[in-house]
Amino acid sequence: MKLKLIAASVALALGNPVMAADEVLDEVVVTAPQSSAPLTVQTDPRKPRQPVPAHDGADYLKTIPGFSVIRKGGTDGDPVLRGMAGSRLNILLDGEQILGGCGGRMDPPTAYVFPGAYDRITVLKGPQTVLYGAGNSAGTVLFERSMDRDAQVGTHGQASLMLGSYGRNDEMLSVTSGNEEYYVRADATRSDANDYQDGNGVAVHSSYTRWSGNAALGWTPDDDTRLEMTLAKSDGEAAYADRSVDGTKFARDNFGAKFEKRNLGGMLEAVEAQAYYNYVDHVMDVYTLRSGNPASMMAAMNPDRKTTGGRAVGTLQLADDSQLKLGLDTQNNVHTNRSGAAPGYTGDYTLKARTRDAEFKNLGVFGEWRQDMSDTRRVIAGLRADSWQATDYRTMIMRGMTSVMNPTANQTRKETLSSGFLRYEQDTSATHTWYVGAGRTSRAPDYWELFNKESLTTASSFNTRSEKTTQLDVGMNYRAGDYLSGSVSAFYSKITDFNLIQSNVMKGMTAVTVTRNVDATTYGAEAGVAYALMDDWKVDGSLAYVHGSNDTDATALGQMPPLEARIGLNYDDNVWSFGALLRAVAAQDRVAVNQGNIAGQDIAASGGFSVFSLNGGWHANTAFKVSAGVDNLFNKTYAEHISRAGAMVTGYTQTTRVNEMGRNLWLKGDFAF
Repeated sequence: MKLKLIAASVALALGNPVMAADEVLDEVVVTAPQSSAPLTVQTDPRKPRQPVPAHDGADYLKTIPGFSVIRKGGTDGDPVLRGMAGSRLNILLDGEQILGGCGGRMDPPTAYVFPGAYDRITVLKGPQTVLYGAGNSAGTVLFERSMDRDAQVGTHGQASLMLGSYGRNDEMLSVTSGNEEYYVRADATRSDANDYQDGNGVAVHSSYTRWSGNAALGWTPDDDTRLEMTLAKSDGEAAYADRSVDGTKFARDNFGAKFEKRNLGGMLEAVEAQAYYNYVDHVMDVYTLRSGNPASMMAAMNPDRKTTGGRAVGTLQLADDSQLKLGLDTQNNVHTNRSGAAPGYTGDYTLKARTRDAEFKNLGVFGEWRQDMSDTRRVIAGLRADSWQATDYRTMIMRGMTSVMNPTANQTRKETLSSGFLRYEQDTSATHTWYVGAGRTSRAPDYWELFNKESLTTASSFNTRSEKTTQLDVGMNYRAGDYLSGSVSAFYSKITDFNLIQSNVMKGMTAVTVTRNVDATTYGAEAGVAYALMDDWKVDGSLAYVHGSNDTDATALGQMPPLEARIGLNYDDNVWSFGALLRAVAAQDRVAVNQGNIAGQDIAASGGFSVFSLNGGWHANTAFKVSAGVDNLFNKTYAEHISRAGAMVTGYTQTTRVNEMGRNLWLKGDFAF
């Protein structure tokens, strides 16, 4: 049993979702999950963790080495991987793409992610796959649900309740019921919090409420066939400390269908197909969550986006040692907008017609091949081509309080984008794997780069050039027996026509934000290690670093997070657990003020900081666990380097950046039935 516990601890450190040593509920994850395969990190989002369990997608991703988050308030931050944000990081929810509506990035894709409703999170770093859409130069994140035919028989589920400082309370319930041929699954989540305070006791405008509901109906006539229909609905509201408006509606409606057939026999080994519909309806206003605005300023904006798409993939077993995946995917999204006064006032925005401003279409074909050269050597390669187009339906563009003519009105852009990669992997022993991969991807500018900014010369940035990234990835994963495991990965990237966002550019007497093309270079590394000190004790740690240069301007590349290290100590005897986490972040003095990405621009240099947190847990039995913790034990006042600037909000103190939470106590109960 002692050896099983050590092995389970190491497996958890590697992000392996397999449950530990006869447990139903897992130990608290003290530091981030580490890479368990080349350029891959996988983890179970339902495991209790330190810091306080996550309430949205970005909040969870920030615990993985290489990720940072641009803080705006209490929720809906923008995730950043290796210094890259926005559409450079492809986010898929059960294979579906979802795109936000807010021109100011109130609602990045992760704003519509409720981690407790998913079984697995997989991160694929770099342009080292072509299976999941175009332009994933930084990487791809898959939020996935899974269903095992044996596990669907009967009725069972999981539930959790968490309480924390500043009124934080989270609830989650997931239930599955079925037999060998049919199943139904339902997931419900809710998260709510009041304004938090930083280490100085200064209140941050950051309250939020989020809820989601998901349902799936499946048919599994045999072990190799699955047909599933899904529905999802969610909504919420969030106060923002970095701007003059808050998000008062984040409604999502989703319909999806999936079909999978495996072990077909012959060369065609498997097929899978899916289709989906995602509709996002977002409202931001100045009156619902803040006071002090006169009736004449009761304004609201109501963008929405409808995204439809599908995907089909066939797996060909060319030989015992050769496999090829061939497929196509398609996506269409339409963005509209309307604005006006609050309901009940003249010019009520809800009574106005929506105006279409943008439409995007994409059709991609791809192939990914794996060739085993021996039992210890393999090559993985992929090619992808995308037919992309965008149409600009705007007739006028707002510049401050003035409306100007759109020079690209009714124009349509069409491009063919190409991507590819080649990776070599070798097992040098039963416990060591090293790899080297080269990838190149083309990324078309997204809505925020094309439609929400100006160019240096005109009022429209619609003709911004597409971005081309060429990247080298190297690394090694290792595991020595049942007591030591780790990984190290490094990358070097050259980016041509990088889409740089620059604010406070003067055009006459007006300061505007522009999109401009520059050439850039980035490089960096991540490392992680887990070591079983003895039967019940484990120590683990991680390190992440990224460096970026704007080669055109001969300056730093904006929004690069500083060096970060995490060291954790964990005790677990299968009944009691204890954990401690030290997170240390270095100062960042390589800055490009007013330059960055669609989510934020550099403000100034920042100092380093360290944060210490503790947690403990008790397994009452195999089905019930209680965990508790205190984050930021010493009540440190700090802000992430890449976070947004604090805005002037009536009744709140303005800060240079949006500060992180001060001391935070939490208590969580998990129950499996």
